[in-house]
Amino acid sequence: MLTLTVNGKTRTYHNLASLSDLLQQLQFDPERVAIEYNGTIVTRDRFATTALHTGDRVEIVQFVGGG
Repeated sequence: MLTLTVNGKTRTYHNLASLSDLLQQLQFDPERVAIEYNGTIVTRDRFATTALHTGDRVEIVQFVGGG
């Protein structure tokens, strides 16, 4: 169990190890987001290897197409 602040809201999450797990649980497409993790931008190739810890702050921005 982890307590994270995601997009300004603090919540408890279960069964998360990485940013990829968080994206999957929140139903975000990893190809359509940018992530700031504890104040640092994380590249897509590091989502699966960036471990989450209680107290982490994550900001997720989703890209939306349209015209």
